[in-house]
Amino acid sequence: MTTKTDDNIHRAEAPSPGLPTLPPANTKRILYITMLALVNAVIVGFIAKLLVMLIGLFTNIFFFGTFSFHETSPAEHTLGYFVILIPVLGGIIVGLMAKFGSRAIRGHGIPEAMEKIVTEESKIHPMVTILKPLSSAVSIGTGGPFGAEGPIISTGGALGSFCGQTLHITAQERKVLLAAGATAGMTAIFGTPFAAILLAIELLLFEFSAKSFVPVMIACITGACMHFALFSTEPTFPMPEVTGVDSWAVLVYAAIGAVVGVISVLVTKAVYAIEDAFEKLPVHWMWWPAIGGIAVGAIGFVAPRTLGVGYYNITDALSGELSLYVLLSLCLWKFLSWAIALGSGTSGGTLAPLLTIGSAIGCLLGMAAQQYFPEVNISIPLAALIGMAALFAGASRAILTSIVFAMETTMQESTLLPLIAGCSTAYLISFLMMRTTIMTEKIVRRGIQLPENYRPDVLELKTVADVYHDLSSSIKCNAHEAIVKLKPILIESEDEFLVIMNETRPIGIVNKRKVFDARDEGLLAGSLLEEPPLTIYPDNTLDIALEIMLKTSQNTLAVADRHTREIVGVVTEWDILRVFEKRFMEDKHIKQHISLKRNALRMLTKAKQKV
Repeated sequence: MTTKTDDNIHRAEAPSPGLPTLPPANTKRILYITMLALVNAVIVGFIAKLLVMLIGLFTNIFFFGTFSFHETSPAEHTLGYFVILIPVLGGIIVGLMAKFGSRAIRGHGIPEAMEKIVTEESKIHPMVTILKPLSSAVSIGTGGPFGAEGPIISTGGALGSFCGQTLHITAQERKVLLAAGATAGMTAIFGTPFAAILLAIELLLFEFSAKSFVPVMIACITGACMHFALFSTEPTFPMPEVTGVDSWAVLVYAAIGAVVGVISVLVTKAVYAIEDAFEKLPVHWMWWPAIGGIAVGAIGFVAPRTLGVGYYNITDALSGELSLYVLLSLCLWKFLSWAIALGSGTSGGTLAPLLTIGSAIGCLLGMAAQQYFPEVNISIPLAALIGMAALFAGASRAILTSIVFAMETTMQESTLLPLIAGCSTAYLISFLMMRTTIMTEKIVRRGIQLPENYRPDVLELKTVADVYHDLSSSIKCNAHEAIVKLKPILIESEDEFLVIMNETRPIGIVNKRKVFDARDEGLLAGSLLEEPPLTIYPDNTLDIALEIMLKTSQNTLAVADRHTREIVGVVTEWDILRVFEKRFMEDKHIKQHISLKRNALRMLTKAKQKV
């Protein structure tokens, strides 16, 4: 494949083969990656359906002794005390799969995908594509308090990465395929294409560009079609219709979000504290899921609603009809079961547990608000929805994903303003209290830094014309002049380059270090020139200039007029670095440009003078 600099160097217009042209949009590559993303999304949709069927199968086998793919809640079991052994057995199976299959199946998927993107050029072991859904189906089917979305996100990402590793594509394109597969999986489970696109931008791509999000969008649309075809066209979490809210209600919902934000910090810290405790156990990590399974089983015996996926818990909470006892049980026992299981390193997701716990907390806070602020029109179902979204926003800091996800899964557009209020305050509290998130803490602990800002590439915003040096004040010499005569002049000059002339016309640029490195004093200045000279146009962006420098190991490029082909200036690596220096100063330099106090004194002085 060609790159931007290949287009610019080799597609030059005669008679100057070294002159670059502006790169055309690489539409063929975008279409190629988009088609791959679409095909992967179809496959991921079927894998999502298979995963749900396997969860149903293992649930029926382990809890009810029947062979059926029908979705069943393990909370309806009649095993009595024996239920404690089921998650332990599941933990043993998952531990063996991780030990003898792939250790990458451990955890909830998204952090692992993020780490592969940042450190290993989006390369995920192909075995994860098979073992992750299978291990998660075993874990959840034996009572693990997880959702199906985490495993399918990981599986979709692994499939995209595997596809990218078998084809001749770039690391950037492989990252796009990984993100497209992961978000297609999320959409296939929940039917939330827009939220999945935002998840890719906020947690996987770390950028916002057409070449990245177009394939992701097509993959998510395809995933949504697979969801409608294989699952349902109804809302994933139906809830009573929400009517308009007033200003006071929005303030209360924002306060609920703030409280949930504090809880999101505590939840994140507790999860990793439990994981640290497992790290200290004097047994091999293969047995940790089984040890965690003891807690899952014991809690499941006390609170059966904590077993399994439990999406119905979210729907029940959003109905606003759960009792205080059940809500407290979900908040406490579901959290303990999930945190211990996740800390043990078993295979499962975080989204469904966070949504379950958050919706229960939102219900409780909504009830409290109704009790203490009876004059404000507070909706318990809406408070549950805000709690659900705010806990995810605070724990993951994927605020846009959280807001849109809540709207898409309920199909309630009128909830937008309260959701923005609640998620924004939760995000703010989390940002102030916690440096990392539930998605990034594990990665940061390994010394890996993730991008915090999604800003356009400064080199794509600046052109060569913005930074290059004009030749009017530069040192010039004739091509037939001996370099021995030039060295004394160059020593006294601060310029880093020398302009070679052919009579009155510049024909090239030479770095003065090259002049001093030449040992043959009889060499002529023209013999130091490249053939053809490395040149670039003023309207080329700086990222093209930098790419040419990197490919050719040159730190100086001649700048040529696009129409006359005459060299008009020079651009160096330091000119490009100064662009970053300017952005750094814009971000860090604090300066007051308008002083209201000074202006007021000046106006007062003028007024006194007139009097």
